[in-house]
Amino acid sequence: MRVFLLGVTILLLLSLKSCFTIENQYTGLAPGPWRATLDLSELSGAPKVAELEEEQYDFNDTKPNHLPFNFEVKYTNEQDFYIELINGEERIKVTDIQIGRDRRTNRDTFFIDFPVYDSYLKGIYMGRVMEGNWVVKNRTNYSLPFVAKFGRSHRFTQLKEPSMIDVSGTWEVLFEDADGPYPGIGEFVQEGNEVRGTFLTETGDYRFLEGTIQKNKLYLSVFDGAHAFLFEAKVLEDNSLIGLFKSGRHYQATWSAKKNEQATLTAPTDLTYMKEADAPFDFSFENADGQLVSLTDEAYQGKVKLVQIFGTWCPNCRDETKFLVDYFQKHPNEQVAIVGLAFEKHKNPTKAKEKLHTYKQRMGIPYELLLAGSSDKADASQVLSMLNKVISYPTLLYLNRNNEVVKIHTGFSGPATSKYEDFVTDFEETIDQLVKEDSAIIKGL
Repeated sequence: MRVFLLGVTILLLLSLKSCFTIENQYTGLAPGPWRATLDLSELSGAPKVAELEEEQYDFNDTKPNHLPFNFEVKYTNEQDFYIELINGEERIKVTDIQIGRDRRTNRDTFFIDFPVYDSYLKGIYMGRVMEGNWVVKNRTNYSLPFVAKFGRSHRFTQLKEPSMIDVSGTWEVLFEDADGPYPGIGEFVQEGNEVRGTFLTETGDYRFLEGTIQKNKLYLSVFDGAHAFLFEAKVLEDNSLIGLFKSGRHYQATWSAKKNEQATLTAPTDLTYMKEADAPFDFSFENADGQLVSLTDEAYQGKVKLVQIFGTWCPNCRDETKFLVDYFQKHPNEQVAIVGLAFEKHKNPTKAKEKLHTYKQRMGIPYELLLAGSSDKADASQVLSMLNKVISYPTLLYLNRNNEVVKIHTGFSGPATSKYEDFVTDFEETIDQLVKEDSAIIKGL
């Protein structure tokens, strides 16, 4: 009888087991949404805004001076996965990920690399929690504490407190940091408590921002492997805004804004210019392989030229570079040559050239990238002394076949802004005009 009952029990257990599907046992991070924060709290000597200091936010698991961002873990099979960083409409695919067990501590570890931007996330993970640091290699001892939790898709808060105003529209902005004031434009779209948008300045934009408005407080953030931007603001009685802007742990500015649908900035073609308008533009710098390249080389003779002043560390530069690569893949033109002049944060030339090689490879860049100097704008202005000054990375120079500069576009308003399409249109018209003019000159020779 006991044998019979034992047999029945085994059959019953086997039967029950067949009714359940065992979930895939993924080898890495849990698939799905994650919410992360970076701790920006240790910023010394920063300006204060009394109106904000009175009421620091405390939204559920969002702490003051913590920058929240979102990402999603996606598997292509049971072993291989990647991460998508989420900022508003932008999705950034990250594939340079290593996971494993530290034999010394017997803990699961992760290493998420952003090789183009010379930074990484590193730490331990315990099921549904990741903890570690974001490290920027081209800054000295630069590390921000990082925590991420699985299964959370909100950014700042899940609260839905009615907002005092609708911030949708265009805002005239004034930033002020240790070097003085500088103008900007805010472009926001509000849906319920959710706010998306960006800020434009005369040197570039602040990428795809995402956040929330709760009562009289506005919060926006972005993290893309290079930027770690946190914007906080308070709505005043006259419906203007006053706030703080923090970039990582190294920079802080105050900002104020008022609604102005006609707000404008200085035209990007009016900021940088040649000291002598008719003087030819020339240089000689080494590429990543140590080869000296000059604008007078045979490869550039008789061609319209684009000279890009950039840095591999600069996200706006990456946006412009992606545009140039994509544009000339779709519109190849043997009459146009491009060369990039890199001003790098790495002072060691060997390391700087390594970054150029990585950047060129990762971005699929077919044109020369040359190491021109340090990222310090004063140093760059000395290197390119034929210009009035270098005020922005990127800066794009349009040259005719005689190496004369016909237009300079300072900064870059990328796809997060309303000005991006204006840039594309102007770029196409300028290239077409230069090619036609030079072709007519060549035919007339």
